[in-house]
Amino acid sequence: MKLVLTEFVSLDGVSQGPGSPTEDTSDGFTKGGWLVPYIDEQFVRRTSGWLDLADGLLLGRLTYEAFARDWPQITDPDDPYTARMNSLPKYVVTNTLTEGSWNPTTVLRGDAVQTVGELKTQPGRELQIHGSARLGNALLAAGLVDVLRLVVAPTVVGSGRRLLKHPSEALGLRLVEQEVTPNGLVVLEYETVGAARVAEYEGVTAFV
Repeated sequence: MKLVLTEFVSLDGVSQGPGSPTEDTSDGFTKGGWLVPYIDEQFVRRTSGWLDLADGLLLGRLTYEAFARDWPQITDPDDPYTARMNSLPKYVVTNTLTEGSWNPTTVLRGDAVQTVGELKTQPGRELQIHGSARLGNALLAAGLVDVLRLVVAPTVVGSGRRLLKHPSEALGLRLVEQEVTPNGLVVLEYETVGAARVAEYEGVTAFV
């Protein structure tokens, strides 16, 4: 399976609490809900289409516990995400949980890089990380992420947990898809391509 990291971020890179003021208040964060004013039909079509490509969800413990609390409570049959979120296999990377409450769930204990690397060898289309930015960063730095999908909101939050902490090595990405929704969300899809390229600027003639 391809490992796909899907994240909502502000213009200044914050990924914490996009969905509501109470979604994630860890470390005293009080500015949640910054994505919601910009959600539109095009955003919903794109993100629900991404979810349809998933054969499994990979989550860190904190995101898993929040999702396990909230998603089973949504009963609207017309919600474009709920049926898939609740029915897909869930894999939670944790050494503190022994079992999951949001079925079907598999607990992945031990070294995250090793266990996720083994999981990627299983047949399927996409293993998707939603939220779980710290897990995503660790797997990105380890070279396990194949695709990075970002939805960038036109807002500067100013504080909160940033998505992309610099990995141990500079990482190269290739833009494969982009669009802008009517409400100003920038949707970007990148493939990882190994080490980032570097060059030395030598003036205008370097671009001719």
